[in-house]
Amino acid sequence: MMKRQLSGLAVLMLLLASCGRDYTSKEYLETVLGNLRQIKTASYYMFGEAWCPGDTAASFVFWRFYKEYRNPSDTTIGSSFVILDSLTGSKASFCYDGQMRATFNHDVKGIMIDSFKVKPLPFRPISAPFYNYVTSIINYALTTGDSIAVEMKEQEKDLFVRLTIHEEEQVEFFGKAFRMTPSPYNYGDNTSVYELWIDKETDLPYKIRREMSHDISVWTSFDPEFNKLDIKDFRAADFFPPDYGIRQYGYKTTDEKKSELLNREAPEWTLRSADNQTLSLADLTSRVVLLQFTSVTCGPCKASIPFLREINREYGPDDFALVAIECSSKSINALRYYMEHNKFDYTFLQADKEVLKNYSIESFPVFFILDQTRIIREIIKGYAEEATDERIRIAVNKLLKN
Repeated sequence: MMKRQLSGLAVLMLLLASCGRDYTSKEYLETVLGNLRQIKTASYYMFGEAWCPGDTAASFVFWRFYKEYRNPSDTTIGSSFVILDSLTGSKASFCYDGQMRATFNHDVKGIMIDSFKVKPLPFRPISAPFYNYVTSIINYALTTGDSIAVEMKEQEKDLFVRLTIHEEEQVEFFGKAFRMTPSPYNYGDNTSVYELWIDKETDLPYKIRREMSHDISVWTSFDPEFNKLDIKDFRAADFFPPDYGIRQYGYKTTDEKKSELLNREAPEWTLRSADNQTLSLADLTSRVVLLQFTSVTCGPCKASIPFLREINREYGPDDFALVAIECSSKSINALRYYMEHNKFDYTFLQADKEVLKNYSIESFPVFFILDQTRIIREIIKGYAEEATDERIRIAVNKLLKN
């Protein structure tokens, strides 16, 4: 990607303006915020990385192309945007126009739309585009009365800014700051850390790192062009291919697919374990098998571990086998860390795309209870302590009595 460029006149003006400049001052951050607010539209490439707890390397990496539009009529996020294929810049994967969000599944030629009416929240759960996101963070750092610490360090070409938020709730930014309801399933303290890298040449951020107890994410903007897009009449529907099916968020088609699996033979799989061994469904010889599709970043999944440890000890290996399948992290190290951190020793495997597709997994946790002939006899979505425990025990005991 090409480096950010400025005209000769702009460079001269910046050189004159930077004489004696204090890059670590509040005034400089206010200047950066003012520059961000002048951005009405932006197009740029985005490189993103994400780490799950225990990852030593990024478990998720992507390149995307963004078109971002300031949208004053949207009082929630405040920006409309579309995410496009980074190679062609034409095929959309996600779009938000202030009225609805649309997620594209090109494998099945389908679009999921959400107008935010099915499950109203005080915020819209959308990952804001880069320049909207950093604007919200800097504005918060300059104006909040929350307990925060701001560290600013001038580097050769950049200003590094670390914002640490010491509140009882983690703080996320969906157009503006929101305190997230504390989860009883979190991984540690609720400290929120946001780190920015600001280019001293352009006085604009180009990289951000977000760190929470449950994950770490980094986004870097490349080749931005500002205020060159036509902002008029931006609509998500304009990006919908005519031959794609459209589904409204909230309709339980996924549950219908799961019900089709009920009383049918469980799809076969061969997956890697946390100790890097392979295991197949066909390798299991017990009378009953409990499969849990889980995620190392999922709070309810973590809450189910004490019960799973307990039920795994209640039955002998000839009667019962428990297999948890990790669905979000691609790192075997993350599986090992999760097992050690949560002190369990039942089988823990890493999912692949095929098993997720065959079992119609789109959320976590999901439990499948299989009989001796490997027919799926029970499917349980989600986890509620005691209620889910009892439902699983009843199903297992019923199958063992048959």
